[in-house]
Amino acid sequence: MLGRGPLSETVIGVLGRPAGSIRPPIRVDDPDPFGDDLQLALHLCYELHYQGLPGVDPSWEWDPDLLRLRASMERVFEHALHVRVPGGDDVAAELDALLVEHVPGAGLSHFLRDEGEWWQLRELFTHRSIYHLKEADPHAWAIPRLRGRAKAALVAVEFDEYGGGRAERVHARLFADLLDAAGLSSDYLHYLDDVPACSLATVNMMSLFGLHRRLRGALVGHFAAAEISTGPSAQRMEQALIRLAAPDACRLFYTEHIEADAVHEQVLRRDVIGDLLAHEPELAADVVFGIQATELLEQRLADHLLSAWRQGRSSLRQESRTLLR
Repeated sequence: MLGRGPLSETVIGVLGRPAGSIRPPIRVDDPDPFGDDLQLALHLCYELHYQGLPGVDPSWEWDPDLLRLRASMERVFEHALHVRVPGGDDVAAELDALLVEHVPGAGLSHFLRDEGEWWQLRELFTHRSIYHLKEADPHAWAIPRLRGRAKAALVAVEFDEYGGGRAERVHARLFADLLDAAGLSSDYLHYLDDVPACSLATVNMMSLFGLHRRLRGALVGHFAAAEISTGPSAQRMEQALIRLAAPDACRLFYTEHIEADAVHEQVLRRDVIGDLLAHEPELAADVVFGIQATELLEQRLADHLLSAWRQGRSSLRQESRTLLR
């Protein structure tokens, strides 16, 4: 694991020691909120709440000094998200806008469907591995923070994400199968050193929303935005994979999302968000924030990928990226 600046290098060094050994406290001195240094440092702190990090004392998860450091980084990141989105509290308008398909489309999945090459799809898989190998886990934080119909509906969606009780159908397992079929590593966080900050930021946003009860509205807004946009993009990804004669395991991951997410978007909109706002209408602005922040970070990632690819270069960080060609 390689640091990307003084903050992430310090966090890596700290996590190599026994918990409770942050002396003196680490300061966060005006870092780039979307830069590699802060995003990696934040991701490492969050990962302690998921599957942990190899060789890292698990007691770091609730170390008060590390949590204080994480909170200082979160404030920088959350503030940067707020100032870059328009805000508002019209949830219906935000969700309706996501359903509009612009013709002709010019997004990432349109590019891959029409002219993408196999090495570019493999790079996309690499970027997405940071999230998809723990797909649905960040959203599970919402379960204890919801009540009644909203909770029951979100659990129903998560049940599908976790394979409906079948281990081989868990979406994270399907993505691991995709990576294996594409000749990539399906090891958890294998490509952490390879992906840039814009890939980490989308996952960090989910963890930020999930680990703070006050941001439960933002989390369900994000989840709804993701489910609404995934179906059409998954359809285009399947078309790209058919055109390139990709292995069936690669296609299966996307066909599963075409079918599932068409249902999930309705459940999230009507039963999760609808019931949540019926009981806590004051969370409408947070739901909008979650939707807009998702769109902001996904667009930043898409812009990075398309800019690199249209210049004929890799979108990854490390020299090992040439192995994907």
